[in-house]
Parts: sequence; C-alpha cells; structure tokens
Amino acid sequence: MIEHSRRRLLALVLLAAAAAARADAVDTLREFVREVKTGRADFTQIVSAPDGARKKTSTGSFEFSRPNRFRFAYGKPFEQLIVSDGQKVWLHDIDLNQVSVRLLDQALGATPAALLAGGSLERDFELSALPARDGLDWVRATPRAKDGSVAQVRVGFRGKDLAALEIDDAFGQRSVLRFSAVQQGIALPAERFRFVPPPGADVIGP
Repeated sequence: MIEHSRRRLLALVLLAAAAAARADAVDTLREFVREVKTGRADFTQIVSAPDGARKKTSTGSFEFSRPNRFRFAYGKPFEQLIVSDGQKVWLHDIDLNQVSVRLLDQALGATPAALLAGGSLERDFELSALPARDGLDWVRATPRAKDGSVAQVRVGFRGKDLAALEIDDAFGQRSVLRFSAVQQGIALPAERFRFVPPPGADVIGP
C-alpha cells in the first residue's frame, strides 16, 4: 500500500514537472518577444510540398530589431532579400532585379516574421505548449485570424535561445528553419533595415 502510494505520488510529481516544463516553453516565447529587442542568426530552410516528397533547401541569414524591422537574406540556391523598415516590406529578387513592396500592416499580419520581430504576440496568436522534441522546447502559435496563409507555427527553443521554426501553411506546405550562430540583444545599425531599390529594378507596389 505504501509502495503504491509512493508510485502515485511520483507519477503526479512527474506529470506536474512535465506540465511546468511545457508552461515554461510558452513563457520563454513571451520573454523572447518582450526582452529580446534585436537578434541575428544563420538559417537553413527546408520547404516540403504537401505530399512530402518534393523538398527545396535554402540557406541565409536573419536579423531583426523590434518593433517590426527584419531582414531575411537568402544566399543559396537563389539570392533573395526581404527587408522590413517598419513601414513597408520589400522583397528583392536579385536574379530578376525585381522588387515587390507592400505596406507593413498588409504584409505582416499573423506571420512568422510578426511572431519573431513583431510586438503583438498575444493579440495575433493563440499559444500552447508542446512536448519537447529533438532536444528543444516547443510552443505552438496558431494565428487568431483564420483567413491568412499561415495555419500554424511551431517555435523551438534551446534554453532561452531561438533554435527552430516550423511553419504549416493553409495549402499543406511545410517550411522548417533551423537557426545557428544565434546572437540576441546585439547592436544592429538602422541601415540594415533600410532598402533602396537598385538602379534599373522593376518595382511593383506602392
């Protein structure tokens, strides 16, 4: 009887510890958005088609400065630059020398960029903890707006450091980003988040 009670107590303690760990993962994301004002990382991105058979891999770097300024620089296999200056989002296809521009509030919404670089976490996303996986603590962020292109985002942390991002879109496509060389709270010049279309570029948008 005593042994049975001990086992039940141990099981309850383990369940409570697991629940606390999952809650801590949500708190880690909240703290990341609240406390980490700037950051930089390299990334590898794998995009999978809905059937899971076709995959495309790209690499690059990511920088952000809250609120709402970020820079995705893709290097391989094709050079592409996505820059938000806090008012507009610029997408530069370097091979085509074509620039698409959208107003920030139209382009950002409940997107992964808003999750990482924005400041309206709880307004735009419903948060829930997920079991630890691949040595990371995971948080699921589901957009509150149901009419967007993003169905679900999962954010993985290694301790307090951003480590991974998994994005499921509304069409069944999945993007997985793994971050390395992560630096948080670093000085980033404002020029990193300014974009001037290069000479001769075909500019589409306001």
